[in-house]
Amino acid sequence: MRALAEIIQQNPGAWLAWGGLLIGIVFGYVVYRTNFCTMGAISDFVNLGDWRRFRAWILSTAIAIIGVQVLVATGALPLGKTMYLAPSLNWLGNILGGVLFGYGMVFAGGCASRNLTRIGGGDLRSVVTLLVMALFAFVAIGGLLGPIRAWAEQLTSINLAFLGVTTQSVGDIVGVVTRVGVRTGNMIVAAALVAAAFVYCFKDQEFRSSPIHIISGVAIGLIVTAGWALTGLAFDELAEKTVAPISLTYVRPTADAFDWLQRFTAGRMPGFGVTTVFGAIIGAFVAAKSMGRFKWESFGSVPEMRRNMMGSALMGVGSVLALGCTVGQAITGASTLALGSFLTFAGIVWGGVRGMKKMEAIMMDEV
Repeated sequence: MRALAEIIQQNPGAWLAWGGLLIGIVFGYVVYRTNFCTMGAISDFVNLGDWRRFRAWILSTAIAIIGVQVLVATGALPLGKTMYLAPSLNWLGNILGGVLFGYGMVFAGGCASRNLTRIGGGDLRSVVTLLVMALFAFVAIGGLLGPIRAWAEQLTSINLAFLGVTTQSVGDIVGVVTRVGVRTGNMIVAAALVAAAFVYCFKDQEFRSSPIHIISGVAIGLIVTAGWALTGLAFDELAEKTVAPISLTYVRPTADAFDWLQRFTAGRMPGFGVTTVFGAIIGAFVAAKSMGRFKWESFGSVPEMRRNMMGSALMGVGSVLALGCTVGQAITGASTLALGSFLTFAGIVWGGVRGMKKMEAIMMDEV
């Protein structure tokens, strides 16, 4: 791994850009081909009692947890450098942001990653969704809502240093509290979560007999692992400009992609996140064309567009509060065992369920 890291660190910008593009292409292709969709997963169990896509979501997180543990053990990933493991737990942002994102994605027709793949399939509604989402993400980061967000974070965040830990990893917390050590604590928590996820997923006969859902869960988990591997190997503390290890997440990178398109001459080599955005669209386009499903689509009515824009705005603000989305926190973040990621995961699911109920009521009123 050391030799590979040295090769990548000789030109990390190019490796992250081209590697991110390839990872994004594979992600977009798999998502479109298998219909992996977190909002769809919530819709399935709320409206149809079908939990297969939700189990695929859980399986992808479990696979990513395994992948991260392997990368850490082999020295390929300096996990403590990632943003997810800050010792300060922004519990309000994680929960509230997750709820807003989950609620908003119902009205926006899917989460950020889903809308990227829908663009690849010819859906012009998703262009509007992502533009509005990106705008409100920037508003929440450093715009009109920035000071309010920062004030709320400072007021409610909890520094977990009083527990004797340096990160918010559930494994670290368990290791310190039980005195078995951080490394052992992480192994115990990772093993317990993976075992519970596998039991939950594969105890269901319908899921076991559905190869497409199993394949989608495993594939997405491996793709997230690939993202961690690339950015982990590219990380160099001695570099003039360091880039913290990260994997797939799609709200801030989507906003950054629009920004890069405007400022190409200021920085011609896009970052990892930006190229994964373009890659997801390309991969979905390839899948849609190969399946004969590419079709131009747009809004059917003003109320539909209005709901979509409202949901997009909530996703943009929610993702900034929570530091991620259904992929960025519920898979990538959760794979680090970060406590905040699990709070966000729960918030997204709860918000998604409430959004489904509200959408159902709106549809009934319009009939």
